[in-house]
Amino acid sequence: MTVHLEVADGVGTLRLDRPPMNALDIATQDRLKELAEEATRRDDVRAVVIYGGEKVFAAGADIKEMQVMDHAAMITRARALQDSFTAVARIPKPVVAAVTGYALGGGCELALCADFRIAADNAKFGQPEILLGLIPGAGGTQRLSRLVGPSKAKDLIFTGRQVKADEALTIGLADRVVPAAEVYEQAHAWAARLAKGPAIALRAAKEAIDTGLETDIETGLAVERNWFAGLFATEDRERGMRSFVEEGPGKAKFV
Repeated sequence: MTVHLEVADGVGTLRLDRPPMNALDIATQDRLKELAEEATRRDDVRAVVIYGGEKVFAAGADIKEMQVMDHAAMITRARALQDSFTAVARIPKPVVAAVTGYALGGGCELALCADFRIAADNAKFGQPEILLGLIPGAGGTQRLSRLVGPSKAKDLIFTGRQVKADEALTIGLADRVVPAAEVYEQAHAWAARLAKGPAIALRAAKEAIDTGLETDIETGLAVERNWFAGLFATEDRERGMRSFVEEGPGKAKFV
């Protein structure tokens, strides 16, 4: 298999495993969707790390596979391609991308599906599809512009240039830059911390933020309002407030 789901202590690691560059061929895309949906369903997965290994995150699509596809074939495949990445973006739990080496094309688009991106100091991001006479097709035109703003997204997509870790941090494409040897450790620590948090409240926060980004503010406020009120029915809310009153902030243990 080219993608694995490894679970320990509430953290599920979606590990890309297609050496040498983790090219995202059709089989890998389909496996990614399957495991993202499994991570969504499993109660023992409370947060997720996306990781490509010590050397490379993912260097894009399998160009040799795509080269032989004609227009009719890609009309059929394009939706499945997007669906595989959307399955990752829709995981209703905290998701962090641990990015080492290249995150190009589909690799960059996969990192964009995470809630948080921790990049190695040797990481390089980019959407080079324009150099092939194409545009990003797995969400890059939409998720990149929402993350870094339209002008920066257009610069990267129009030119196809690669962005080193320090620039990625500056423009908001990466959220933290660390030595390459520490990327997975820090990403796992981020996920493990949240895996101990209130699962339903975390799901509510993610859905409210993501929905708000995709719609008008009134709809977003309605989603927030409904989740906020609904959380008063959860045991975690009772535990959190009782702990705050009796012990002070930050000491609650959630179920």
